Parts: sequence; C-alpha cells; structure tokens
Amino acid sequence: MKALRSIPLLSLLALTSCGIPATGVVEAGGPASGTFPMTQVYFVENGALVAMPRTTELPGDPEAALQLLMSGPLAGEGRSGGLSTEVPGVPTSMALPPAADEPGNPPSPDAPTVTVKGDAMTIRLPPGMDGLSDTGARQIVCTAAAAYRLTRPSDATITAEVTDGGGRRITASDEGCPER
Repeated sequence: MKALRSIPLLSLLALTSCGIPATGVVEAGGPASGTFPMTQVYFVENGALVAMPRTTELPGDPEAALQLLMSGPLAGEGRSGGLSTEVPGVPTSMALPPAADEPGNPPSPDAPTVTVKGDAMTIRLPPGMDGLSDTGARQIVCTAAAAYRLTRPSDATITAEVTDGGGRRITASDEGCPER
C-alpha cells in the first residue's frame, strides 16, 4: 500500500526534473496581427447611403477617411455593383494629398480639414470642391464621424458643419447613418 502512495510523488519528481531550465518572459516583438485597420466610407447605392469598409493607415482620423471617400468607390463595389458618390471630386489639377498626420507631411490646402470639439465637428473642403449636395454632405459627415468613433466610442450624436470649397455651409448629424 505504501508503494502505491509513493507513485504520484515519484511521477511529480520525474516531471519537474526533466532538465529544462526555467526562463522569464521572452520578448519577441508586437502582438500577432493578421488584419489591417478598417474604417467605414459612405457611398450612394440606389439613392441610399451604404457603408463600405476601407483599409486605412490612420484609424480614427476623419481627414484620412475623407481622403478615402474622395477617391471614390471601387469598380463593381456594392450589392448591385453600382456605388456612386455625390461628393464633388478633387479638381483635376490637384492630386489627392498625403495624410497630414504622416511624419514630414504638412497639412495641405488641397485636403479636407476636420476639427472636433466635444460632439461638434467642423469640416472644410478645399477650394474647387464646391456644389456639395445634401446627400454629399451626409456622405462626408457619416464618413468623418465613423472614423472619429473608431478611437473615441460614444453614443452621443455628432453634429457637423460642412463648408464646401465655394463657401456653402450645410449642417448635418451622424444620426441615422447606416451601421453606426
């Protein structure tokens, strides 16, 4: 009977003395990642706004998200393959500017600018981007607010004043944006 009691003790000793030295935490770089940060960009399909995911290098940055919006929908994108936009394009003499937050890139006068104070957002489009429709303003507000919420989640409605390149001002909120 004594021999049967000593078997668990001998097994434990055998397992703990296998010759592998104890080590501390081994640093091996950042966490594993197989996905890219995404942001929602809003386009028009059959007269309604639809959110389309886009990869972004600057998650949470409304200005970077607006640059993705300004580049337009991808060919064949959407349920019917017919997404469109009512956001006026960048004048052909201007190329889409690099994101202002990237190191070494100053803010460009050809890029949209976004400022946020509390739940109020101010969005200014560059000169030449005028003739903004109400639907285009909703695209801009929904896209900028969705990007902003990526890093600052809140249930509060964001109200934005959008000023197009011609000086026309439109006030809208992100209330009712699809997939908010």
